[in-house]
Amino acid sequence: MYSASDLRKGLKIEVDGAPYVITDFQFVKPGKGQALYRCKIKNLITGGTVDKTYRAVEKIDKPNLEERDLIYSYADADQFVFMDSSTYEQIHIGNDILGDQRWFLVEDMEVQMLFFNNQPIEVTLPFFVERTIAETEPGVRGDTATNVQKPAKLDNGYEIQVPLFINEGDRVRIDTRTGKYADRVSKGF
Repeated sequence: MYSASDLRKGLKIEVDGAPYVITDFQFVKPGKGQALYRCKIKNLITGGTVDKTYRAVEKIDKPNLEERDLIYSYADADQFVFMDSSTYEQIHIGNDILGDQRWFLVEDMEVQMLFFNNQPIEVTLPFFVERTIAETEPGVRGDTATNVQKPAKLDNGYEIQVPLFINEGDRVRIDTRTGKYADRVSKGF
């Protein structure tokens, strides 16, 4: 158990049987009375945020969280299969947990998965992934205004905005946290 003085931004706690992470923290010492700890907490399962205030003497539960390194194996209909390389256990995850991250999965990619009471609740991909541009319009010659972008479709069907100099067949690096173009990968001739 945590005491209220242990609270800080980024700490994971359990409230009413659900895991939360503290996203904002404030210590308040009124002129009279007890010190208060005001927190904004985010539910790790639903994503909803709540404001919660703790008195200095309160105890807060630690959630039963476990983080494991897994390897992405393959997609099976609307399920994605990950394997634990130490136990060879296969874990099936649905679109509800992955969301748009599913577009950035590459076979044999190592990911971190967060479990709450042995149930997967969150997948963390590497920050960048490389994909190939499948189709895009050629850049218009003479259109040199800064930050002009055009739509491009990746080899997996995901659509992003890229600079004008990107062409079909180019490999690009995408930031998996935002889903946006980061830079072009050199061809390495």
